[in-house]
Amino acid sequence: MRLEDVRDVKLDWRGSLMPPATPDPDDPPVRWHRWFTRTETAIAWLLLIVPTLLSVLHGDQTAGHRTTTLLLAAGAAVWLGLTTVAVGAKLRDHPIPAAAMFAGVVTFGAILQARDTYFIIFMVYGFFAAMRMKPMPVAVLGVGITSLLINTMTLGGPIHALSVSPGIWGTVVVVQTTAIGGGGALFAAVGRQNLERKRALDRLAAAEAENRGLQRQLLTQAREAGVLDERQRLSQEIHDTLAQGFTGIITQLEAAAQARDDAAEWERHLAAATQLARENLTAARRSVAALRPEPLEAATLPEALAEVTRLWSERTGVPAEFSATGTAVPLHPELEATLLRITQEALSNVARHAQASRAGITLSYMGDEVTLDARDDGVGFDPARPPAPPSAEGGHGLPGMRRRAQRLAGALHVESEPGGGTAVSARLPAIPAATLDPTEGAT
Repeated sequence: MRLEDVRDVKLDWRGSLMPPATPDPDDPPVRWHRWFTRTETAIAWLLLIVPTLLSVLHGDQTAGHRTTTLLLAAGAAVWLGLTTVAVGAKLRDHPIPAAAMFAGVVTFGAILQARDTYFIIFMVYGFFAAMRMKPMPVAVLGVGITSLLINTMTLGGPIHALSVSPGIWGTVVVVQTTAIGGGGALFAAVGRQNLERKRALDRLAAAEAENRGLQRQLLTQAREAGVLDERQRLSQEIHDTLAQGFTGIITQLEAAAQARDDAAEWERHLAAATQLARENLTAARRSVAALRPEPLEAATLPEALAEVTRLWSERTGVPAEFSATGTAVPLHPELEATLLRITQEALSNVARHAQASRAGITLSYMGDEVTLDARDDGVGFDPARPPAPPSAEGGHGLPGMRRRAQRLAGALHVESEPGGGTAVSARLPAIPAATLDPTEGAT
């Protein structure tokens, strides 16, 4: 044992000089303690049998003396049987049975030793019995009593020996008691410390097992959340690409049907519908693959928004302007994709619902924030009214734009009134592209 480990040892004066079976008295004894108890029991019997045989075989006492000695040895054997075999290991460590066992052992041992010196061997077991007593001061006292008896019974008893040579036998008893009691106390404290460490390790192992279970549960939940998130992404992408594209195609085809008599106008609307179908097919493929929106592949965000605004104006016939303020900086791809989708949704809403004569898109770079404003002079609506659920023709509308903004720690505000047009403002944190993984995709 290391010196620092000894310094950390703390004595439990309520315990015995034996290491505890378990840190918790209500727990069953550990395997090593059961093995130790059985070994101690075997030693007790061996320490009684050996001097008994030596006394019978080599003693020069009379037959009556020998018979009495054998009867006393038999009584000691019966007492050992009652206190070691009949009593369980857990009850054996109880203070009352432990004290009774010690009293019987030293009583029989002292009498037998006084009759025959060989039984000093059996008196050695008195130290074991004393070390089981509780609390610790009682156990130390038991060790002292055993030491006094084992050293003086062959000299006429403690009273005679101490009266003849008190200094010698007093010193012997004190030194022996200190050595055995101190060693036992240290042994018990180290055993208690080891058991507490084992209990702590068992708790850590149980906590680790619980953490592994929680990790498996979290992984399952993460997979489920990932599936749900992917479904939501596809739902949003289908709305932002396919639904809007099909709406534009239907609008162009309806316009072409109304322009049957004007061949040039008819061809223009038909060409626009064909172009929309091609763009829609490309956008659908990119959405499924979770790729960056095509308008952002070869253009900056302001350029992409300007082009989206121009193409929307050409298809709908509604004049629309795009402007950008502040110093344009590359943003994280997901931020730029979100701003693009919000712009597309806002313009789509204007085409479907606003009946506007003009529309405008403004992108503003304001240091740590970027703002997108979409305005129209259409019929407007009452923002206090609950939003209508997604229809077969429409889509997610304002709730979808708001979810997109909130997903990136942003916010979406709507200002409108019946007959007063509508203004939609999306505010997002301006996270530069260089601060995050450039390989991340955007939806």
